[in-house]
Amino acid sequence: MEQYVTIDGLKIRYRKEQPENADPSLPVLILLHGWGANIDLFDGIFRLAGTRYVTIGMDMPGFGKSEEPKDPPDVDDFADFVLSFIKEVCPEAEKVILLGHSHGGRVIIRLLTRGSVPFEVPKVILVDSAGIVPEKSPAQKRKIGTYHFLKKALVKTGIAERHPEAVDALQKKFGSADYSAASPVMRASMVKCVNTDLREDMPKMKMPVLLIWGEQDTATPISDGRLMEKLMPEAGLAPIAGAGHFTFLDQPVLFGRILASFLHI
Repeated sequence: MEQYVTIDGLKIRYRKEQPENADPSLPVLILLHGWGANIDLFDGIFRLAGTRYVTIGMDMPGFGKSEEPKDPPDVDDFADFVLSFIKEVCPEAEKVILLGHSHGGRVIIRLLTRGSVPFEVPKVILVDSAGIVPEKSPAQKRKIGTYHFLKKALVKTGIAERHPEAVDALQKKFGSADYSAASPVMRASMVKCVNTDLREDMPKMKMPVLLIWGEQDTATPISDGRLMEKLMPEAGLAPIAGAGHFTFLDQPVLFGRILASFLHI
């Protein structure tokens, strides 16, 4: 059921599903979506997990129908917000299972490795997770160099000041689709987040971690999943053939079977 709550001054949309006779001893399942996405994409997961668990997910700040923050949040800011959200919507939860897709996975890794949390986390599901900053290819380095050269030229010639839309057009031309579609605040946030490498945090993930990955994922390649499996002490990788970055949409039946097995649904 779609609901709204105010967290840190921001109006946040969230969805909560639960079985008729929810077992209070079971953990609450929290879903965190990826960059540029929203909780609507998790409909299948809500319907599956909601048959056994209290399942809650929000449109994170700046996404979906939730309000945008005034300042660009970094990964730690998103992690802080998730804690505030959980405290507000399920304050009595003693156990929480976290499932994160892409950027949501990155937030989970940082949240669980920077210090203690006020609840037990018996297990985690990371789906095509972000968190590893790839080495840039020569072509990518040339593209970045060209962008900085042109932006510097716009500033030096005064064009940037007289025609700020020229800088905006340049950013859209050289940025990714997610970057181009974002507001100025969320673009700045994206830059902070995508440049945060969490490899050193991953060995601190001591709980069982299920890594579900599309073998054809080009946004966060399966090589990232294999590396996470090596770095996280209790992680196991479940690759899905024929799936890209959105495994739960590309192969929903197989994804559901894997998730149901891990959650004992």
